[in-house]
Amino acid sequence: MAAVTCVLPGGQRGRGQDYTVEQSMFYSGCSQSNHKTFTAWCNSHLRKAGTQIENIEEDFRDGLKLMLLLEVISGERLAKPERGKMRVHKISNVNKALDFIASKGVKLVSIGAEEIVDGNVKMTLGMIWTIILRFAIQDISVEETSAKEGLLLWCQRKTAPYKNVNIQNFHISWKDGLGFCALIHRHRPELIDYGKLRKDDPLTNLNTAFDVAEKYLDIPKMLDAEDIVGTARPDEKAIMTYVSSFYHAFSGAQKAETAANRICKVLAVNQENEQLMEDYEKLASDLLEWIRRTIPWLENRAPENTMQAMQQKLEDFRDYRRLHKPPKVQEKCQLEINFNTLQTKLRLSNRPAFMPSEGKMVSDINNAWAGLEQAEKGYEEWLLNEIRRLERLDHLAEKFRQKASIHESWTDGKEAMLQQKDYETATLSEIKALLKKHEAFESDLAAHQDRVEQIAAIAQELNELDYYDSPSVNARCQKICDQWDNLGALTQKRREALERTEKLLETIDQLYLEYAKRAAPFNNWMEGAMEDLQDTFIVHTIEEIQGLTTAHEQFKATLPDADKERQAILGIHNEVSKIVQTYHVNMAGTNPYTTITPQEINGKWDHVRQLVPRRDQALMEEHARQQHNERLRKQFGAQANVIGPWIQTKMEEIGRISIEMHGTLEDQLNHLRQYEKSIVNYKPKIDQLEGDHQQIQEALIFDNKHTNYTMEHIRVGWEQLLTTIARTINEVENQILTRDAKGISQEQMNEFRASFNHFDRDHSGTLGPEEFKACLISLGYDIGNDAQGEAEFARIMSIVDPNRLGVVTFQAFIDFMSRETADTDTADQVMASFKILAGDKNYITVDELRRELPPDQAEYCIARMAPYHGPNAVPGALDYMSFSTALYGESDL
Repeated sequence: MAAVTCVLPGGQRGRGQDYTVEQSMFYSGCSQSNHKTFTAWCNSHLRKAGTQIENIEEDFRDGLKLMLLLEVISGERLAKPERGKMRVHKISNVNKALDFIASKGVKLVSIGAEEIVDGNVKMTLGMIWTIILRFAIQDISVEETSAKEGLLLWCQRKTAPYKNVNIQNFHISWKDGLGFCALIHRHRPELIDYGKLRKDDPLTNLNTAFDVAEKYLDIPKMLDAEDIVGTARPDEKAIMTYVSSFYHAFSGAQKAETAANRICKVLAVNQENEQLMEDYEKLASDLLEWIRRTIPWLENRAPENTMQAMQQKLEDFRDYRRLHKPPKVQEKCQLEINFNTLQTKLRLSNRPAFMPSEGKMVSDINNAWAGLEQAEKGYEEWLLNEIRRLERLDHLAEKFRQKASIHESWTDGKEAMLQQKDYETATLSEIKALLKKHEAFESDLAAHQDRVEQIAAIAQELNELDYYDSPSVNARCQKICDQWDNLGALTQKRREALERTEKLLETIDQLYLEYAKRAAPFNNWMEGAMEDLQDTFIVHTIEEIQGLTTAHEQFKATLPDADKERQAILGIHNEVSKIVQTYHVNMAGTNPYTTITPQEINGKWDHVRQLVPRRDQALMEEHARQQHNERLRKQFGAQANVIGPWIQTKMEEIGRISIEMHGTLEDQLNHLRQYEKSIVNYKPKIDQLEGDHQQIQEALIFDNKHTNYTMEHIRVGWEQLLTTIARTINEVENQILTRDAKGISQEQMNEFRASFNHFDRDHSGTLGPEEFKACLISLGYDIGNDAQGEAEFARIMSIVDPNRLGVVTFQAFIDFMSRETADTDTADQVMASFKILAGDKNYITVDELRRELPPDQAEYCIARMAPYHGPNAVPGALDYMSFSTALYGESDL
């Protein structure tokens, strides 16, 4: 006979071992106060056999009624009793009864049949109490508690909704009688009008409960209301005995409640899972809609005409990366975590896997996200290229305007000069002078040919780069070219006229001619120098500005020779003046061969000298700016070269943590959360790097030789790091969820992880088919190379790799290992529970569902159960069988 669990009179409790009732305990634990209660309890069973007792110690002395009582309450036959009236016959009968009690796992130490035969009251009462414990209380179990504790918990739950009732023990909690009335009203509300009971009238309450129990529930009156009210602490054994009769009387209702609890638990799982599915669908739809709205904005490549407008677009893109995208990154990560958690809960509750709506799979989200990031990359590259293009265009446009303005200033009045008829009335010397002057003009005209070609080349480049104001540039360039062609034609026409007149002229002032010839190129050189000194420049590196500075220094080195040439030219002019003054030539001190005067040469020379220090200052300022840019490059590079490897290291460390075993899953989870906290605390460094990157972009720095990391690399790495740690934490949480739901011990979990890691030699976090087979064999699975072994392995692979990806994850591995021995609810168990609520019918009614289940879960069932069309169906009958199988994916709900 297996050992039993029982509550001893002293309140002790044990499971899986025999208990002993000693003689000293009888005397201290049972008294005359139990006499009436125990007598009534015995008679409640003996009347089933057609007999009664009046006095326990007298009526049980011969052992006959004691044996009969044990047969009634156990349902078993004892040994044949002795019918003789001699003492030896009585002792034999009592011994048979005591032996039967002992066979049920009860040991009575220091008590023999003689005490019972001799009518020892306390010994007899102690024996009856032991029988009550073993056959009326021991098997009571509520939520894995037993005996006294289980009976007390049952009472607390049944009376919880009733005011003025607070059951905490089996003595003073029952003194006011409301506890007994509440138990009856909870199961048979028609028997007692509980609302009319008063806490200050315990006698009425107790007598009402005792009378109703005796009349309608077939529970004999075992207690006296006056004794209970008049005692400071009512007898615990008597009340426990009486209350156990209520428990057994209402056992049928208890079965219905247990069945209802099971159904509520299963329905709650389904309702929670459906809510998680709805939440996933909504979050996935919102994320996909945001991606759908965002990608066209990123793919819009409509250029702007101004640098300011493009800079605003770049700033809008930065706001998108800083403010709008990070929450969506978190939503995407949370979506994947919610999906994994939902699938784990479905597996743990034997439900089919969740299949999102078409286009809303995690892979669909990832594909859309990849498209978004591709659009981001292309958009940022386009923005920077456009900014470079506009910068180049602004520079070229300014250069065009400067050169065009200088040229237009030079050509001003030239057409009118070439169209003069002054040679018709000029003297010979004047004619010669006009001819030489024209030659000098042609030389000057030829010198300006390069500038015109430069202007045309710049206009052409602006057209090729799609400059927004190209029409006005083209119009101005065309006007300059047309004017240039006209000047050429007029020049040729005037030369022809002068040459025709030259034959009539014989002399010319050679000195003026020499002056004109030397003054013109020098003047052109000064104009070129002024143009170069005022020329705008654009550089991006220290080396480029150093090259411009070197060229400027080389130019300054030529100034002494230029000054000598200026002095020589002025010397020629001074010589002419001296000759005119000496020989009184009527020339009014003017040079007939050139319009370039000494004052103009000196003025331009002074202007050149003034522009040199300005150029020095501009180059110095640009050099300082490039030094500042270089510092920005180094500052960004230094941080990026630390942050980039740090992110890579953390990714590798997370990978190691996810496959290593150190402590319990809770320890790993706490470690990972601390790790996540340290990663989040690193965010200010990323933000600081973003700030440096913004300064670099605002400074129009487009390359950085000090690092191979771009801000895009850092952003992607950071987002992957946050996502990876969140996924790893979720994996451990799901492992804990699986372990707790499946009853896996930490030692089993460690064994599973050790076996998995042993065969995961590449640390990929997955096992191939052959690695997985070896892992199963190491855990004791008999998977041979014969047809039967291959079929078994194929069955297992269909469970752990339903999508046929060719790999087994650790989560799928522990799901399989736990599922092999898991004790979970099944469709058959739920169906059996409904059958209890339905009163053993094959259908259930709406009223029965609403009476037995909480309102929300009752309505949940009513809305989803199909009508029952089987035999003996009544109007409104519902099919709970198909509903039960549908809960576990075995049919359509």
